[in-house]
Amino acid sequence: MNYVQPIRDLDKVNEMKSYLKSKSERNYILFLLGISTGLRISDILQLRKEDLLNTHVNIKEMKTRKQKRIRIPPYIRKELIEYARRLKDREYVIKSRQGGNRAIDRSVAYRILREAAEQVNLSEIGTHTLRKTFGYHFYQQTKDVAMLQEMFNHSSPQITLRYIGINQDSMDKAMLKFKI
Repeated sequence: MNYVQPIRDLDKVNEMKSYLKSKSERNYILFLLGISTGLRISDILQLRKEDLLNTHVNIKEMKTRKQKRIRIPPYIRKELIEYARRLKDREYVIKSRQGGNRAIDRSVAYRILREAAEQVNLSEIGTHTLRKTFGYHFYQQTKDVAMLQEMFNHSSPQITLRYIGINQDSMDKAMLKFKI
């Protein structure tokens, strides 16, 4: 399994948004949900129309089986509601184009993100990049590792910092200054 990174550069995040929006609103919404909520891809793919119409998303996490309540950030709420209103009742938000009311699967989500990343010259990208990008920027804005640890259900702050790439950033900066 390849190791994926968060998208640290906000310009690259915006390039990804623009590229995905130009190709497919569904794919753009997938990316937006991932980087704005910190949900795992398996949880995003289970969302239905009604989940986007409230201020919070209530889910039972696929991985942990725990109930979770996530607030939809105000800056994306209007866009999500407009998108959801065009869907049929109980329709999946990230619906497959294969017919019927089915969500895309993880491998399709992966291909969508890899194609977009290639277009904006990013590497080390996968479906987990969305969650890591959320975590990285949440931490950069709040410096609240304890809250992020709770959101991600990690057992320690060190795991959370390693997961979102903060430890890697620190090591990279240290190596830039190092010389013998």
